Amino acid sequence: MPSLVPLLPPGYRSRPATAGDIPAIHALVMDCERQAYGRVQRDAGAVAADLSRPGLAPESDTVLVHDPAGRLVARAWVDRRSEVDVHPEHRGRGLGASLLTWTLARARQAGTARVVQSVPDSDTDAAALLRAHGYEPLVTAWLLEFAMPAEPSVPEAPPGITVRPFGAGDGPAAHTLVQDAFDEWQERRQGYEEWAVHTVERPTFAPRQSALAFAGDDLVGAALALDVPGTDEGYLEQVAVRRDHRGRGIARLLLRHTFRAFHRTGLRCCTLWTHSDTGALDLYHRVGMTVRHSSTVMSKDLGV
Repeated sequence: MPSLVPLLPPGYRSRPATAGDIPAIHALVMDCERQAYGRVQRDAGAVAADLSRPGLAPESDTVLVHDPAGRLVARAWVDRRSEVDVHPEHRGRGLGASLLTWTLARARQAGTARVVQSVPDSDTDAAALLRAHGYEPLVTAWLLEFAMPAEPSVPEAPPGITVRPFGAGDGPAAHTLVQDAFDEWQERRQGYEEWAVHTVERPTFAPRQSALAFAGDDLVGAALALDVPGTDEGYLEQVAVRRDHRGRGIARLLLRHTFRAFHRTGLRCCTLWTHSDTGALDLYHRVGMTVRHSSTVMSKDLGV
């Protein structure tokens, strides 16, 4: 099947991404995040994880766009989910529309039934572009923050519950716990390798700041954290509690353990993303977290 090529404005050229492009892609993503959020959120490991998604073929499912001087100024990938980034200095020239059209064409070519893409609520132009292409809101996502001017207190554990940091060999049990917990809202379970590259095998994974809760020898809760270079805050990638142990304060306990662990490294803020399908926003508010900004996950059915 021939690879699709986006129609670009004069002077721009495109090619697929390779693993060697990860530093340049990360630099582009950082510039886009600074413009959208005022700070960097993702590390190079997140870019690498996207390129290694099971089923994603970089030669046909990714596009990099370079300007006439050879600088990387935009990129896109699609594999059920899609992402398009255009450098702030090159917006308004039709690159975003060209890449969005390419993601839809590639998804249809691959037989994908539905494609989704997130857009910051502050980026009204991007939201309007997606709507113009037939996208509709699917869920709302929030980035929450917890300020830590003083060391956070940690509540007493519920009876029978113990907490310790993530250790060697904990990956498989943590994977099962998270997938079981997320089955309630996620479209599909992730295999261990796909999950691990986004979490426990990511270069920025912070095992000493990640907290696990046990009932006897059984893992019943996990807060998996990242320490992202270039930021001054800790980040929680995933928080999960086994269904039969919910309502006991375990999530709050794990969060507070992680907050305190990051505070002791010198950080004064922690963040995490959640979205409306999880039903967890009220929990995070009760813990003392506040919304920093929001995004909308947009969806388009392709009818294939």
